[in-house]
Amino acid sequence: MLDADTEIALARAWRDYRDEAALHRLVTAYMRLAISMAAKFKRYGAPMNDLIQEAGLGLMKAADKFDPDRGVRFSTYAVWWIKASVQDYVMRNWSLVRTGSTSAQKSLFFNMRRVQARLEREATARGDNLDHAQLLQLIAMDLGVPLRDVEMMDGRLSGSDFSLNAQQSTEDEGREWIDTLADEGETTAELVGEAHDQLQLSGWLQEAMGELSERERFILRERKLSDDPRTLESLGEELSLSKERVRQLEAGAFMKMRKSLERHGEALTSLLS
Repeated sequence: MLDADTEIALARAWRDYRDEAALHRLVTAYMRLAISMAAKFKRYGAPMNDLIQEAGLGLMKAADKFDPDRGVRFSTYAVWWIKASVQDYVMRNWSLVRTGSTSAQKSLFFNMRRVQARLEREATARGDNLDHAQLLQLIAMDLGVPLRDVEMMDGRLSGSDFSLNAQQSTEDEGREWIDTLADEGETTAELVGEAHDQLQLSGWLQEAMGELSERERFILRERKLSDDPRTLESLGEELSLSKERVRQLEAGAFMKMRKSLERHGEALTSLLS
């Protein structure tokens, strides 16, 4: 640990001159503090090496933002940054479902079980028998957070994630949990019906196209069915027609197709609805 004068000198050297050697000495001197704080979070199941790494990152953030002219010891200032960094890491890796990082959610995540145990002890001492709903209400009042947040956090802390590919039983051929989930995709009957409708609609369109002249079909293919639709002007040049005449032929072809499709009446409306 550094004395106050050395600490201030190193902090000023980094702040004013970006002296990396000063930063390294300042961070190294308080690394034991970071490791000690990281060890307090081992009970959350995170690897100790990762906790130490996160604590070190928090310590470096503290060194970068520390103002030696405020008259505060660096160790006092660094504690908040180290704790915040480790807490954020624990919450990020607790579950695939994001737990949240607001001050209220952090307070719940790291204090809920401790407050719950204290309230249960106090209730037992008074001879009260609290049900789970009453206990959650008392936790919300004690921590000053909404009851819905307490209920949500209680569910997330009640168990860790597990794989949907885990077997429901220990038998070799046991069913996996994912097999119990309902398939939200289309059913076989729906897929067959949709394929039938598409085939019928395609047939009607081919029938309508068959009633057009070769020139009309060519114009529609080039104008509407091509990946790179052509302009009226370019088609007019190829067919030795004016741009307006090509437009008229295109409009006429659409009108013929519409009349052909209208012959199928309600059946077509049903398919397109």
